[in-house]
Amino acid sequence: MKNKISLFLILFLLFSSAVIARSPKNIIILIGDGMGINQVQAAYTQNGGYLNMTNRCPFSGLRQTNSANKYTTDSAVGGTAIACGEKTNNGMVGMSADSIPMNSIIRLATLKGMSTGVISTSSITDATPASFVAHQPVRSMQEEIAEDFLNSDISLFIGGGLKFFEKRKDGRNISKELTDKGYKMAYTLEDVQPVENGKLGVLMAEDGLKPVKERPANFLPDATQMALDLLSKNKKGFILMVEGSQIDWAGHNNDKEWMVNEMLDFDHAVGIALDFAERDGDTLVLITADHETGGVTIANGDYEKKEITVKYNTGGHSASPVPFFSYGSGAELFSGFKDNTASFHIMKKLLKL
Repeated sequence: MKNKISLFLILFLLFSSAVIARSPKNIIILIGDGMGINQVQAAYTQNGGYLNMTNRCPFSGLRQTNSANKYTTDSAVGGTAIACGEKTNNGMVGMSADSIPMNSIIRLATLKGMSTGVISTSSITDATPASFVAHQPVRSMQEEIAEDFLNSDISLFIGGGLKFFEKRKDGRNISKELTDKGYKMAYTLEDVQPVENGKLGVLMAEDGLKPVKERPANFLPDATQMALDLLSKNKKGFILMVEGSQIDWAGHNNDKEWMVNEMLDFDHAVGIALDFAERDGDTLVLITADHETGGVTIANGDYEKKEITVKYNTGGHSASPVPFFSYGSGAELFSGFKDNTASFHIMKKLLKL
């Protein structure tokens, strides 16, 4: 009898430890805008059969991306589904289909006292990053989205979009108003090195940043590292969203070289996140996309020669399911074929938000 009780206690403790291990302190969400499974395969091939997201993440799956009113989504809805856990109508940011503002996972974390941040190679007011911060009925309302940053209490944002903050039709200077609320505002990463403490906003371009070969070298990986250095100072934990925006832009242009270069740059940022998670031991890393762009087909390739033949079927978005990779505490819960709204609810439960 005593042996049975001892065995029961051992099993109970093991089970309890497993449950605790599934609850991370921090979450890093990396979104490759427009990144379908064949964008991953193209970069994987041209990089000689290696990507951080494919080779280092033990769990993977697929996500459906349809919106509330269309079979094929746009970035506003795709981002909102990940950020807020509910499908809405194409073009809507951080709002339900009946125009009710929704709290994103970043907002819920902020309210709990966690540090939060968004990074993008597009304008920080563009659809995907806006989905985590703002509430607007139309994604093109970027001046209004910039205003939403004032009430977000987000800890950090880095990207483009300067004109929506400082060169507005209403004459307001949102950067000045953010400074008055305690933010340090800057225009290059070098302006804020080294990161010490406090809230930070970095606006690197008038609108979106330039393509990877033309923008500051290693911007996305360096910005990711800077954000992790700052946000990880909070003992209550953090949530960071990092977007590789221009995989989508390259897909719209049916430009293979641009697409692969943006994929590899995004994967470099993924590597920075995974390095942090490996060292930290209490961080969950999620890598996915809002939708696929270009209807990419892999026609041929060669790993040794690092060559890939890509064909495009559209200049717009497709409704193809997108890949999902996960690493760290609770990563196993995200595997499988799921709707793109599922991640929000799993993250919310894990963090008890």
